[in-house]
Amino acid sequence: MTAQAYFNGFPKECVTFYTELQKNNTKTWFNEHKREYEQFVMAPACDFVGEMGNALKTLAPSIVADPRVNKSIFRPYRDIRFSKDKTLYKTHLGIFFWEGHLAKMDCPGFYFHLEPPMVMLGVGNHCFSKHILELYRDSVVDPKFGKALAKAVQKVQSKGDYEIGEKQYKKVPRGYDKNHENADLLLMGGLTAAFSTQIPEALHSKDFIHYALEKFKDMSPIHTWLLEMIGRLKK
Repeated sequence: MTAQAYFNGFPKECVTFYTELQKNNTKTWFNEHKREYEQFVMAPACDFVGEMGNALKTLAPSIVADPRVNKSIFRPYRDIRFSKDKTLYKTHLGIFFWEGHLAKMDCPGFYFHLEPPMVMLGVGNHCFSKHILELYRDSVVDPKFGKALAKAVQKVQSKGDYEIGEKQYKKVPRGYDKNHENADLLLMGGLTAAFSTQIPEALHSKDFIHYALEKFKDMSPIHTWLLEMIGRLKK
């Protein structure tokens, strides 16, 4: 779903909040600055989800943009149960728009990440579930789908300084040809394209919708290929 929103940019106080959180990652500090979090982070984030979601319909007609925590807006708390790093809060704002008939994190989508002093915009699926990883690998070496993927990657890279990820394996998995023309893509545990930059001035105005949409458009061939791939899975 999408919401009617009027996004006027992420205020500079939003950047300040995360800059300070990086230095003061404690429950006491976060609680003392909860008002700033609600006003300067959550309020514009909700507006961004609504307006960006509407804009993304031109690229992904069935896009899901849900301005709730744990939907499009990732929760601020870190999962520290199995981590040696016991800091409580994420020092970034993450927002995800997804498309497809599967569970949210199994679908490809468009991602916004603010972590001062950087902003990152990305598309794809960061980490494939086991059954999707198998489908992905078979698609990479398929004569038809593999050629379409190589073309999509090449198209994205031709548009600018976009990084293709997520390489997680050192060797081509057993059962696949290490000399295949798409062998590098068999090393992926997920498939993404990403653009990272120092925080642009556009972030603080309504112009950021157009700024982000242009980057998402450049990277959209990856999204389209992944969406078609999961479409081959039964509902």
